[in-house]
Amino acid sequence: MIKYTRRGNIMPKTDLSWKKAWKRDWELYLLLLVPLFLTILFKYGAYPGLRIAFMNYLPAKGYEGSEWVGFETFRKVFRDRDFLLALRNSLIFNFTEIIVSFPMPIILALILNELKLPKFKKVSQTILYLPHFLSWAIIGSLAYTLFKTETGMVNNFLVNTGLISERIPFLTENLNWAITYLAVGVWAGMGWGSIIYLAAMSSINEELYEAAMIDGAGRWKRMWHITLPGIKPTIITLLIMTLGRLMGSNYERLHAMGNVNVKAVQYQLAIYIYEKGLASGTGFSRATAVGLFQSFVGLLLVLASDKFAKALGEEGMI
Repeated sequence: MIKYTRRGNIMPKTDLSWKKAWKRDWELYLLLLVPLFLTILFKYGAYPGLRIAFMNYLPAKGYEGSEWVGFETFRKVFRDRDFLLALRNSLIFNFTEIIVSFPMPIILALILNELKLPKFKKVSQTILYLPHFLSWAIIGSLAYTLFKTETGMVNNFLVNTGLISERIPFLTENLNWAITYLAVGVWAGMGWGSIIYLAAMSSINEELYEAAMIDGAGRWKRMWHITLPGIKPTIITLLIMTLGRLMGSNYERLHAMGNVNVKAVQYQLAIYIYEKGLASGTGFSRATAVGLFQSFVGLLLVLASDKFAKALGEEGMI
């Protein structure tokens, strides 16, 4: 009996026998076992440890000897002024970073896609991808070299060219530090982020561009009416994933670029978890509670954004 799809195409016959499937593709299944094992071990294997959030956990006593306190740890965390400060800063910076940083890989991918010289395109891509492979310790050192108030290259250039009369405290004043922090993040991440969009653009049918050129469409119209709609599902998928990290923060990045003068804006959840949880040696319950709270809110944001995408007619992720 021949089966058809909804569009009338003949469906290929599939053999559901796992023995034949294993015999045919056993190499692929073996390769899949490695990342599957690592995911189970380091992601799902850590789930039993979440009970620490509901205990007054002491490493010396272990799980069995530590006292169950229910939601008391969460109550203490939510009443902590330092937590409220870290939560506020994390939300402000992450939301601002979505607005500023999320469109940049798209814009960069559109520009790279329009380059016609292959050698220049490859060199540009290599230079733009390089910051992704640098640790935040190196990026932080570069930022201090460039943006120091007295000896920084940026201030020296601006003063010597007469563009400014007084040096700008990029790293020691709250607002200037916040702008510098976001700008360095854009520089470090936009090159690598553009790879996914370039891959999505490569799947767009070239005949669409040829037809548009025949109809007299210029470069901007082709980008607006062909390229952007062609990568729209990719943009929505990555946006949903980005919204899931709205509560997160990067300790390495904050530590590499922070100083005591900007603690009011630098203090985010990653620093709170380290200082109040891990560094104290006795705050494991507090650190776990904050991490669980971040994950729960992130999950809600992903589900809400996925539902909103489906309401707009997109497929979503779930």
